[in-house]
Amino acid sequence: MKKEIGVNGLVIKLRKEKGEEFISLTDIARKKNPLEPKDVVKNWLRSKSTIEFLGLWEKINNPEFKGVDFDPLLFQAGSNSFTLSPSKWVESTNAIGIVTSTGKYGGTFAHTEIALEFASWISPEFKLYLITEIKRLKVIESNQHSLSWSVQRTISKINYKIQTDSIRDNLIPKSLTKKESTIIYASEADLLNVALFGITAQQWKNKNPKSEGNIRDFATLEQLVVLSNMESINALLIQQVVPSPERIIQLNQVAIMQMKSIMSVNTLKKLNNL
Repeated sequence: MKKEIGVNGLVIKLRKEKGEEFISLTDIARKKNPLEPKDVVKNWLRSKSTIEFLGLWEKINNPEFKGVDFDPLLFQAGSNSFTLSPSKWVESTNAIGIVTSTGKYGGTFAHTEIALEFASWISPEFKLYLITEIKRLKVIESNQHSLSWSVQRTISKINYKIQTDSIRDNLIPKSLTKKESTIIYASEADLLNVALFGITAQQWKNKNPKSEGNIRDFATLEQLVVLSNMESINALLIQQVVPSPERIIQLNQVAIMQMKSIMSVNTLKKLNNL
């Protein structure tokens, strides 16, 4: 999106180049010559002090700057026969601080630091007005960014809450019915599977024929933690000779209680702290 600022009755275009703010030298030059702003920019580039400044800026900010090609320009700068256009400066030295383009929004643009140097050459007073407008624009952009960030944060909280509720509703085991609790499962592993996941390993495989691995390979970290606890509890229940229909009911209740506890700690509290 093209941006513009008004400075002393002039409309000055701005644009981004690789994340940096660039200001139209062509528009600034209209302060000095409304009809031929290009000539103003070229006259500025004839100055030895200008070339010295541009060269130093490029050496600091541009690792690809052609210092060897810069030296002859600096040597010639300031002489009566010396002329230099923005495009020739860029082509000769591989400069990045100044860019040129054609079209409706074209012209010569320069990095803010360079543009302010040019504005100072035009008029110190004009430079101060330009700085003021740039600062004002930054404040507006900062406020807009803060508002956007606040909106995004609110949306993020809402989405996070929706996600949390979905995870909780899908991960917390359902209570087993009396019929389900009386079914004798083929192994203790399946007894735990049903208590936690509500399904046997074979039933899961039948529902997911293309999946490699087993039901526990696709368990969440929370489910695996609870499963580990359930294994210890089940071992104690077996030692106490508790029948499997009773054990599965107790283990199912443990799974529900622990999953609710884990989900409360790991998600809802994080949400409240956002």
